[in-house]
Amino acid sequence: MLKIQRTVNGDVVFTVSGRLEAHNISELSALLAAEPGGRTRVLDLKDVVLVDSDVVRFLCGCVNDSIVLRNCPPYIRAWMTREGDGHDLAGGHPGGLQTDDAQPDPD
Repeated sequence: MLKIQRTVNGDVVFTVSGRLEAHNISELSALLAAEPGGRTRVLDLKDVVLVDSDVVRFLCGCVNDSIVLRNCPPYIRAWMTREGDGHDLAGGHPGGLQTDDAQPDPD
């Protein structure tokens, strides 16, 4: 089962929990697309337990569209690197592929 929770704390964060599979992509894509500009869109993948190859390609596209991936599990990050060979997985965004809870220093 997949759960998507939206929170706003300056950024718009979609926390995804459970299995993220190909048939979930259209729902998640619609949620991301519905957000107005001006705020950073973030996918928090901390509680994702399983993805498939279609999702990995979708996540590569998200990064290329400047959507930040936070708490991306190492196996997904490695798969994305292989899948996105030759693509800019930082998405032109300095924090494009975030894999930890580190927050920028406010100073």
